[in-house]
Amino acid sequence: MLEVSYRHSVAGTPSSERGDELVEYIPGVSATRIADLPISTQGDHLKALHRALECVSLVSKGQYLLFTTFHELEAQAIDALKANFPFPVYPIGPAIPYLELGNNSSVTNANNGVNYFQWLDCQPPSSVLYISMGSFLSVSNAQMDEIVGGVRDSGVRCLWVSRGEIGRFNDVFDDMSLVVPWCDQLKVLCHSSIGGFWTHCGLNSTLEAIFAGVPMLTFPIAWDQILNCKQIVEDWKIGWRAKKGVGAGKFVTRGEISELVRRFMDQQSEQGNEMRKRVKELQETSRQAIAKGGSSETNLDAFIRNISKGHSH
Repeated sequence: MLEVSYRHSVAGTPSSERGDELVEYIPGVSATRIADLPISTQGDHLKALHRALECVSLVSKGQYLLFTTFHELEAQAIDALKANFPFPVYPIGPAIPYLELGNNSSVTNANNGVNYFQWLDCQPPSSVLYISMGSFLSVSNAQMDEIVGGVRDSGVRCLWVSRGEIGRFNDVFDDMSLVVPWCDQLKVLCHSSIGGFWTHCGLNSTLEAIFAGVPMLTFPIAWDQILNCKQIVEDWKIGWRAKKGVGAGKFVTRGEISELVRRFMDQQSEQGNEMRKRVKELQETSRQAIAKGGSSETNLDAFIRNISKGHSH
């Protein structure tokens, strides 16, 4: 997939012209539109893509290949890799901090003294939209203003993680919403008041949402987020797109966002309930994978036995 992205990037393929063209010849990967490939002709992005290809080319020199996903989620891709590599391939996920969920110590936001779990405890079940745009990449200020305005106009409760930008929310949200600079994301997603997750579609966030059984509103920015979004919406059908395309020109207005958020969080929606049913099914599958005798536990045990034998010689 990286190789396909690289070829189109070097060729300067405009996704606006060939966006609906399908790439359907990659083993283990479902048919994917060119518009859903992480294509960029910008210098830094192209250099990073080239570096990623160099790293991937070294995989064949390895002795083991571990994935943070679980086999049942991406069985076709993992089976295709197993068929092409002479060494073991082990999906051992979801590799997320689920072992810490039993720690019920009080979590307080050090910046303003707000205990966001106490706030969540006061909200109705499945009523809160959790919003986090990731740790590194950001949207433009203009687009952020539209997102903030759209979520506010929707009237939906939200818990918003904003990195160092809390000031822009001061005059926007009332008591129905809470803005914090950081939170324990997996614990938040597992809280009963959370009904949806506005996400940039990073892999860790995606796996955490599945583990928590929370549907996603997808807003990818770059790289694997774009393909993760495609899987969330089209392959697994556990989310909706908040952003219809990728790139600076794909601007989403506050009116579009407001309407989408209302529909997404509507617990009476037939379409939404089908999505919620599917994500609950994947939640159960993900937890079975890490349970005793599950696929990921079995793979991890096999990996440990394998490397232990290697060190004993």
